[in-house]
Amino acid sequence: MLHTYEEAARCLLCEDAPCTKACKTGDPARAIRAIRFDNAKNVWRWTEGCSEADLERAEQACIHYDQQIRIRELLRSVDTSASEAAKKVGCTPTDKSPSNLAITFCGIPCESPFFLASSAICTNYEMVARAFDQGWAGVFYKTICKQDIHEVSPRFDAVKSATSFAGFRNMEQLSENPYEVDFDILHRLKQHYPNKVVVGSIMGQYEEEWIELAKMAEEAGCDAVELNFSCPQMRLTGMGSDVGQDPELVTFYTAYVKRNVHIPVIPKMTPNITQINQPAMGAFFAGADAISAINTIKSVTMSSEAAVSDKKTISGYSGRAIKPIALRYILEMTKNPILNKENRSQAAAKSVEFSGIGGIETWRDALEFIQIGCRNVQVCTAVMEYGYRIIDDLVLGLQTYLDERGIERLEDIVGEQLPTFVMPSDLDRDTMVYPKIDREKCIGCGRCYISCHDGGHQAITFDTDTRQPHIVGTKCVGCHLCRLVCPTGAIGITKRVVKR
Repeated sequence: MLHTYEEAARCLLCEDAPCTKACKTGDPARAIRAIRFDNAKNVWRWTEGCSEADLERAEQACIHYDQQIRIRELLRSVDTSASEAAKKVGCTPTDKSPSNLAITFCGIPCESPFFLASSAICTNYEMVARAFDQGWAGVFYKTICKQDIHEVSPRFDAVKSATSFAGFRNMEQLSENPYEVDFDILHRLKQHYPNKVVVGSIMGQYEEEWIELAKMAEEAGCDAVELNFSCPQMRLTGMGSDVGQDPELVTFYTAYVKRNVHIPVIPKMTPNITQINQPAMGAFFAGADAISAINTIKSVTMSSEAAVSDKKTISGYSGRAIKPIALRYILEMTKNPILNKENRSQAAAKSVEFSGIGGIETWRDALEFIQIGCRNVQVCTAVMEYGYRIIDDLVLGLQTYLDERGIERLEDIVGEQLPTFVMPSDLDRDTMVYPKIDREKCIGCGRCYISCHDGGHQAITFDTDTRQPHIVGTKCVGCHLCRLVCPTGAIGITKRVVKR
């Protein structure tokens, strides 16, 4: 039995894919990429008209190092009929800016919510221009400073799952370019791409530097300036997350910049702190227009290959593994009635806006940040692993979702999930949901039994003769560990009932 996503995830996502070159009528590589990035409903766009012979040639051309991707079986397993909403989507592979993804951020019109995060993916003019050409709406350019940056080698490490990064460790600091060069790059980008959003990210070491760099960003034509209070691996003290962990410094530096420029000011918060609301409120009271969060999380990886001259250190961690942590920090700020006007009286002062960062790889990841209050999202690690091309599936997937729900404006779903979040003390503790086994999908592996027996409540028995698990209702507490470990998705849920 072929598992669609797992097979698509095995694809190497080749440049100039041999499978597509061998196919005469479609683009199987692009179709597989759509499945990989949670966009299977749009696979038909690249496979309509593909004959069995076309796909057989594509399969034979696959250069996978282990076993060729089962392209024919994979694409047959996907519902290529698609929903009517998906087929009505006005975005084609050559149209990267569907109108209903447009949104404003700090009063700045954005063609979509998808931005490059300040990092290695945007360090010069050519890189950002290429990203803009492929459809990205804006950039938070790699952080500019006046210090002489000396980087180490190697800079990166990864905790890998079978086919991709589960998490990514990054030891880079800030831009290695002279700061005058970077501001010239930002000026040219804004000149040549007036409809794209260019945000200059800066980091000073003391008050005068913050002000000088912010003014230079404004003079270069930047739409806004981001204040990097969050880089976790600065070699100089008093910079990066050293600032972000001190609410007083966040307040002072934000106020200094805000008083000296007219463009929106966006402090970037660090997750390397217990209470993110403290520095966030400092930024708010200093006049910040928006807050971006989070930056990488301080971490340690033990790979000897990633050591620098046989030495290791603490550095930043990003990628899919940190998304739940990033969502937590965003939620804490968007639920804060001081920061979010939706949670306080309409007569109160304006609130800040939010730019979400952390583990965003698919359009559904982006959607989650938007639904808890972000007006745009920044992507880094996924671009480092897969390239700028992922913008196609980010845009098309989110547009399809909106169309299926009949939503005309992205604006209408910003923060829509906030009312569903409550304190643990307010959760319903008088009802439960029992798991239910689908016998047609169950293959009798016994994983649910093992996990429940050793890590749950001993509420599943396993018949070794028939190889069938059975849920013991009198012992089941509805924890759903069994559902989470099932490799075939054979365990679902029933309706919620009152506890016995």
